[in-house]
Amino acid sequence: MGASCTREKITIDGRRFYVIKRLGEGGFSYVDQVEESSTGKKFALKRIQCHSIPEEKAAEEEAKFHQLFNSPNLISLEAWCKQTASGEDSEVLLILPYLKRGTLQDELDKLSARSEHLSEERLWKLIRGICEGVHALHHTDPPVAHRDLKPGNVMLADDDNPIIMDFGSMSQGPEEIKGRSQAVALQDVAAEKCSMLFRAPELFHVDSHCTIDEKVDIWSLGCVFYNMAFLQSPFEPVYQRGDSLHLAVLGRNYKFPENSRYSAGLKELVDSMLTVEALERPNIDWVMDKLSTIDRDLQNQV
Repeated sequence: MGASCTREKITIDGRRFYVIKRLGEGGFSYVDQVEESSTGKKFALKRIQCHSIPEEKAAEEEAKFHQLFNSPNLISLEAWCKQTASGEDSEVLLILPYLKRGTLQDELDKLSARSEHLSEERLWKLIRGICEGVHALHHTDPPVAHRDLKPGNVMLADDDNPIIMDFGSMSQGPEEIKGRSQAVALQDVAAEKCSMLFRAPELFHVDSHCTIDEKVDIWSLGCVFYNMAFLQSPFEPVYQRGDSLHLAVLGRNYKFPENSRYSAGLKELVDSMLTVEALERPNIDWVMDKLSTIDRDLQNQV
């Protein structure tokens, strides 16, 4: 007798999906490729494993964040549900678009392997698209901070449009920190969910009385733009040496390669965004205005 293999079936909002293969996994979730039975269309299924009530609540909030935005540069949500797993465990399932090209980090890794770089034109096109997504986040009422912007959390559509994904670290509205216990709690969450090489200084050591707002994303964006141009985070050399990343961030211990292939506007933009004091750091509107100025300068050079 021949062996048969039955594909896993998932039903959400009356729509039936069959699991095709595993695409990847992280510390808190798995991502599978699925196919909708009625249309044959492929999607990505994000499975968030929840082992406690707080984890379940956080996963549900991630799903609900998707419903706040309508931007081509923020990943959309087709459907979602919560289902009981085993014992007290549960699973939150998110049906997301399937983008076969993968992430911006995948693209940068390929370029690095070939000793190539993004062209100037493509660099600025991708930067503007990413900023459009962040602009949509920060202009929600109240504003939303992503808190884990990095090349690995930016997908590339078939038309090269950058799409920000992974809303699991998001926070809505400025967070008022009142006391050491609250500060330590946020610091622990940041250490767990916000990638170290792109993390804003105010999340490395959270003050006992402060306000953490969406400007954490501006710092991360500065790191992302540097990474896109030079294929590593500005603080990666420090990390690779085993030195203190926190001290390097506070001291702005990074430098641009000599004889950069890109226009001076990139250095000016990144330097402005990597401002340690959040109150002095620009907002996304300033960044967008700066991009328009850079674009005009580049057009005049043609």
